[in-house]
Amino acid sequence: MPITKEFTIRLEDRPGTLGKLCQALAEEDINILAYQQFPHEKGKGSVRLVVDNADKTRATLDRQRNDYTETEVARVMLENCPGELARVASRLGDKGININYGYSGAEPGANASFLILGVADASKTIKLFEQAAAAGGTD
Repeated sequence: MPITKEFTIRLEDRPGTLGKLCQALAEEDINILAYQQFPHEKGKGSVRLVVDNADKTRATLDRQRNDYTETEVARVMLENCPGELARVASRLGDKGININYGYSGAEPGANASFLILGVADASKTIKLFEQAAAAGGTD
């Protein structure tokens, strides 16, 4: 359950901008593991990406002169079964950790998914789940 780099890229909200961004990443053999897109003002939007290679992504975004930020987020593995999101959200709530946003993705070829959590303290969140895993806890 690592801390992961998330890239938030600001884009014009018009046809083709997402395709151009994703094509530039694909040409550098960068795999997008998780994706979220949202509008934030008229004509502007943002895309959040978790990728398999943060260094190559940063270099590609810089070359393309994209407006972006990097954030550390918590990446928590989820089994593919009922109640997994409830377990994660409840555990964080019990410890007073607020989830600012979240979305999910999957490793290539995996049977499980992971949850990306935007929280105030990604290290504290990861430590909580690592301690639970070491203790054999699943709730």
